[in-house]
Amino acid sequence: MPQRKAAEKALRQNEKKQKRNRKVKREIKSVLKEFRKSLEEKDSDSSKKILKKAYRMLDKASSKKVIHPNKAAQKKSKLARFLSK
Repeated sequence: MPQRKAAEKALRQNEKKQKRNRKVKREIKSVLKEFRKSLEEKDSDSSKKILKKAYRMLDKASSKKVIHPNKAAQKKSKLARFLSK
């Protein structure tokens, strides 16, 4: 356990950030699953809508430093390749 007030506050802040980051990552994973499912069903209209949503979520997550910007770019590129196939 922390000994100083500043360390206690830092611990509280880290726990809040950790919860927020986990939530964002979970949402990204669910959108990616939804995208893959729409690709399997060969529904191009919904795939494009979901792709746009996924792009936005990845961009937001990378801007908030939840995930690394390069990782977001890699995922976006991979999703675009899946859609083009």
